[in-house]
Amino acid sequence: MRTITVAGHGTAYATPDTAEVRVVAVHRDSGLSEALAGAESAREGVVTTSRRYVDASRVASTNLSVWPAHDHEGRPAGYEARHSLTIRCDDLVQAGALVTALAADVGHRLQVESVSLVVADTSEPLRLARERAFADARARAEHLAGMAGEGTAGGVSLGGVQAITEGGAPSPPVPYAGDLRAAKAEASFEPGETAVSASLTVVFELAPAG
Repeated sequence: MRTITVAGHGTAYATPDTAEVRVVAVHRDSGLSEALAGAESAREGVVTTSRRYVDASRVASTNLSVWPAHDHEGRPAGYEARHSLTIRCDDLVQAGALVTALAADVGHRLQVESVSLVVADTSEPLRLARERAFADARARAEHLAGMAGEGTAGGVSLGGVQAITEGGAPSPPVPYAGDLRAAKAEASFEPGETAVSASLTVVFELAPAG
């Protein structure tokens, strides 16, 4: 049995509806325990403020690190502790208010690493992207089959699908990054569109035309 294998690609677009806010509670002090205690205090501030906007289950610690700190001339300057957290907010307007409140409440001990706008449920755009990927694969296969049949008595055409392999994943969100420690106006975000992509490798049977 003769076959032809092609790769198809499809993309659909969806409007982000969820914000993933990544922040760091930071404190620098002369001693290790003092740096840890300060970072813990800042973390408590982050959690307390966040729970005014989202459920407690939406706030998660992701990393805690402590290391020797140095001044701008490279001299030892105590220790710096950093406690990283991710806050997931299902409302983009609330996400802006959350970031603004964190900046006001936690102050100079807060760093905003990024705000990623994502689509919470990609099932529908992914379904559409798969359909477009399959249509793209079929169009490529028909083109190639037409070229393969040129000069051949009777030519060839596409037969049934013998195999499909899926690859690819939704495109990653584009983060909004910035240090909002001195923010005075309320933060807000424009959702725009997020691309969701799918890739399929399809094996078609080649059959005699007609």
